Amino acid sequence: MSVTRTVTVRIPSGIHARPAADFVATAKRFSSDLSLEAKGRKGNCKSLVSLLKLGVGQGTAVAITADGLDEAEAIEALVALLDPDGADGSGGHS
Repeated sequence: MSVTRTVTVRIPSGIHARPAADFVATAKRFSSDLSLEAKGRKGNCKSLVSLLKLGVGQGTAVAITADGLDEAEAIEALVALLDPDGADGSGGHS
């Protein structure tokens, strides 16, 4: 069973350069399959090029999907990177 969570990107530069590299490094810590969908396009959370191609800026709503043994932990860690203050209304937790 997979888990999907929608979050608004709050980091000022969006998913670009250094934040994208940090996002990928975090995603690679998990065994789950992880994807991010934005503006009708999907990317692999463990691929820097895949994420950069999405062109996700600040204020963009994205859906992160995780499928695997550590899916809940993966979702929480990735959402925390995109919305560090928990401004999506969930306080950073589902």
